Amino acid sequence: MAFSLQERQILGIHGLLPPKVETQDIQAMRFQKNLKKMTDPLEKYIYLMGIQERNERLFYRVLMEDIEELMPIVYTPTVGLACTQYGHIFRRPKGLFISIRDKGHIRSILDNWPETNVAAVVVTDGERILGLGDLGVYGMGIPVGKLCLYTACAGIRPEKCLPVVIDVGTDNETLLKDPLYMGLYQKRDRSQAYDDLIDEFMEAVVEKYGQDTLIQFEDFGNHNAFRFLRKYREKYCTFNDDIQGTASVALAGLLAAQRAVGKPITEHQGAALGIANLIVMAMMETGMSQAEARKKIWMYDKHGLLVKGRPQETDTNQEAFVHDSPGTVQSFLDAVNTIKPTAIIGVAGAGRLFNHDVIKAMGTLNERPIIFALSNPTTKAECTAEDAYTLTDGRCLFASGSPFGPVTLSDGRVFTPGQGNNAYIFPGVALAVVLSGVRHISDTVFLEAAKTLAEQLTDKELEEGRLYPPLSNIREVSVQMAVKVMEYVYAKGMAFRYPEPVDKNGFIRATVWNTNYDSFLPDTYDWPGQIEIPKLKH
Repeated sequence: MAFSLQERQILGIHGLLPPKVETQDIQAMRFQKNLKKMTDPLEKYIYLMGIQERNERLFYRVLMEDIEELMPIVYTPTVGLACTQYGHIFRRPKGLFISIRDKGHIRSILDNWPETNVAAVVVTDGERILGLGDLGVYGMGIPVGKLCLYTACAGIRPEKCLPVVIDVGTDNETLLKDPLYMGLYQKRDRSQAYDDLIDEFMEAVVEKYGQDTLIQFEDFGNHNAFRFLRKYREKYCTFNDDIQGTASVALAGLLAAQRAVGKPITEHQGAALGIANLIVMAMMETGMSQAEARKKIWMYDKHGLLVKGRPQETDTNQEAFVHDSPGTVQSFLDAVNTIKPTAIIGVAGAGRLFNHDVIKAMGTLNERPIIFALSNPTTKAECTAEDAYTLTDGRCLFASGSPFGPVTLSDGRVFTPGQGNNAYIFPGVALAVVLSGVRHISDTVFLEAAKTLAEQLTDKELEEGRLYPPLSNIREVSVQMAVKVMEYVYAKGMAFRYPEPVDKNGFIRATVWNTNYDSFLPDTYDWPGQIEIPKLKH
């Protein structure tokens, strides 16, 4: 409907559309009005994704204009619900589906993808979708949702983004019995064939799209996530958002909280593995030794506190954080009372681990307790924002992974919970990486990103209880982060795109994608002056 009269005539579609020529403003208004009529989040998700298929620029315009309202629909928590219902709400395929039966032929599958200039790939094998577990091929909703945010939050061109699901089966019995399931009806392949498939996939991607193609691993099971990060980080341009993105956003929240508390990061103790490693790096930057920094971080998993000599097996990734036992610790509450942490950070997806007694204990031990319930979706969060603020009389510094609304206490004070959403980190980092031709992404890049995010929080926002800037500013936050990360990777010799842009801010702003429609009119012009045609002599 936005095609002009001339475009309709040139394209041969005049008469196939109603006579009105509509502006994008009117189209956006219609889109928003229809959305407002819907109350069911899944219905909104289906409608939004339908618009994305029909009119990409309009979809991104509406998403960017109302990102606080719509991010929870296209991403967590609603995307989790959409993944569980994927076979039931299926309209048309999005992304690339590679199964273990395609081994030896991944390159030819990549050749079937219509876009030839891919800069960023998000891949999952569907084993640990948010806190929902093994959803097999239904996990495709996650790479699609992530890449929506690459474009909406950081202006990475949508045609340069490729969502991929690798189907090696599923251990989810419900799906294996569901006639509408769309993946392989087999148990998850955990043999060498699985590793060979991932190897082949990585090689095929860089062979087709180049060594500096960004490959983001997403929602793999923990055992594979850490293993693949170690295996590939020096060979490919890759990162794992669940490990490094979560770590970066949590560290940014801690750095913001330290402004409120007035304590340097070295005086905090509390963390999960990716987060722990990044906090250690941040502490070491202030002059503390690695060993001292590690002593300040305690881990608590499904087997209890991570201490020397416990009967359960310790994950090799966690060995650096195994400490001498501090005494008898039977429960998470015992751990809090014994260790007396300044911060507790939940990322296990185990549900309400921070119960009332735990929150009250944190409030007794600390003037400003730091409580991060980062598990997704909302049902898996360690506690609610209301519990955190109410039980600490508004003194806590709270952040969650999924959105919670403002909390009003009985005395009328209103707190706006910070959402420690990875979307503050990965789109800006990806934009910088893609534009500077980085071949390997080091953890220091995520440390830089965390510091940049924390710096963008104003004192006024901190007073409101926020630990992160409002999501409505996320495009600006991502651009600023891309500028800082780009400066960093060039300064450290990690960038391979030359010449290096002198004005990085201007360069990034000039390259980000916008939602205006392109003109379909050919480039027409007149030649200057008149051409004299000589008269023929008879």
